[in-house]
Amino acid sequence: MTSTISGGVLRLANDLTVNRMGYGAMQLAGPNVFGPPKDRDQALAVLREAVELGVNHLDTADFYGPEVTNELIKEALYPYPSHLRIATKVGARRGTDGSWQPSLDPEDLIAQVHENLRRLGVDTLDVVYLRLRSHEGTTEESVAAEFGALAELRQQGLIRHLGLSGASSAQLTEAQGIAPVVMVQNLYNLASREDDALVDRCAAENIGYVSFFPLGGFNPLQHDTLNDVAARLGASAQQVALAWLLQRSATTALIPGTSSVAHLRENVAAADLVLPPDVVAELNAIG
Repeated sequence: MTSTISGGVLRLANDLTVNRMGYGAMQLAGPNVFGPPKDRDQALAVLREAVELGVNHLDTADFYGPEVTNELIKEALYPYPSHLRIATKVGARRGTDGSWQPSLDPEDLIAQVHENLRRLGVDTLDVVYLRLRSHEGTTEESVAAEFGALAELRQQGLIRHLGLSGASSAQLTEAQGIAPVVMVQNLYNLASREDDALVDRCAAENIGYVSFFPLGGFNPLQHDTLNDVAARLGASAQQVALAWLLQRSATTALIPGTSSVAHLRENVAAADLVLPPDVVAELNAIG
């Protein structure tokens, strides 16, 4: 497996090339990622605009809603452009109260893959992440059985590439012994840098590191230094935070989410924001 970075493009495999600025569909669902969107037409417009702006990496999951974001993606974009790559996740279910429930039994993981295939309307999923329990707390549990089940589906042609979400370095190592891992999707942003070593490892091993909650998620990034830098550069604080992530390592990819077309355009424009070395040093000091 090889990976090269050229401009804003991340090449993870011969058949997996994505622009480093992607789009995460989580916020298209209702409040707390549960239920339908407040404005369905607006949600569809955001997806279509993302592709028009050159985004070719969409991140989703059938447990967003649940089912909501995958159905929106299909309605907005099917038949899909040939260059579009859709990454999804398995490993969780939603309770009737909206609760997040880990669901990592291999048989259910297989069922979740088939549900994603059906709702997205595809025969093969571009990337499937195994979402681990470490989203709910640090763990070093073995991933062999769970990742092995997905590796078998990859061998069957139902999945092209595999990833891990909420993973530790040890879990990445274990998974790599089973099948190639093309992407790791973990919490990482300007203020949350516990994954520094893993970001560096992914860059060294040519694995895409996809930051979820790049803008802080449910607790948006707020810092005086970030605001001061943004004002000096004539950019928004969110754009500066995204640009910082893109310069953090050569294999970083971003999937900021939004339900607003205007905010989407602002996020995508951050890919062109160049941060001078002194500004990078100033922002590094935040962590």
